[in-house]
Amino acid sequence: MQTQTHDLTFTEHEVHKRYVRWERGEADREWACLTLLAEHAPGVAPRPLRRESADGAPVVVMERLPGEPLGGAPLTPSQTASLGQALRRMYAVPLESVHAAQVPERLYGPSGHQRLLVEWFADPYDLDACRDPALVAQAVSVARAWLARNDVLPEPRQVVLGISDLNPANILWDGETCRLVDFEDGGISDPAYELADHVEHIAGRLSGVFDTDALVDAVGLTPDETRRMDAYRPLWAAFWLAMLLPGNGGFHRNPPGSTEAQAAHLLVLLSAG
Repeated sequence: MQTQTHDLTFTEHEVHKRYVRWERGEADREWACLTLLAEHAPGVAPRPLRRESADGAPVVVMERLPGEPLGGAPLTPSQTASLGQALRRMYAVPLESVHAAQVPERLYGPSGHQRLLVEWFADPYDLDACRDPALVAQAVSVARAWLARNDVLPEPRQVVLGISDLNPANILWDGETCRLVDFEDGGISDPAYELADHVEHIAGRLSGVFDTDALVDAVGLTPDETRRMDAYRPLWAAFWLAMLLPGNGGFHRNPPGSTEAQAAHLLVLLSAG
């Protein structure tokens, strides 16, 4: 499902991002997103400098930004406010400019993500390696039934430029300002869909990095967008449960018990819904 897609090398002023895989247009997405942000929301993301190749692989060279990755602790109010401002500025990039740049829908976008997860959960999984196979099996069964329904998600909207992967490590904090990196999966999306993805990201949720209500307020979602975000959250919780099942990369990359924690979280979300 998910594997490493790039290698990074650094100089004093530059970051060289070499793509290990690029069949989904990762380098093209990154270059287009960074170019749009440099024009319409300067300072939100690194400026793209040039494109190169190394041993046949595409390379995007961008400026090296100040700051350290977040993720080691819950965001402070100042960090949340700055992150919200960065996301708002990104969402304000004119959609006609995004279309003109031929930026596609974000990876795992709202138009096809449910169908993709139906396929993933149709695969057989041996749950014996789980700490609590019965709990995980229950969550998988409930997820399959929920994903099979056609009335659980809002109509897709494609109205803004989104980053897609807001792993907290992709947020740089210099003591005053949050900036965003890693746009290889970015593309056209919906703020509600993006926020659901962000607050459900396993790297942030298990360690409590994001305060959902505070981030929603900082971004400025409308009540309708907040309802849509809540409707999308189980979709992303199911995505991460799939990633954490035995046989998938997330099972071994995360601490033991993560699969059970995700299974319990998904069951709570679907019970509440």
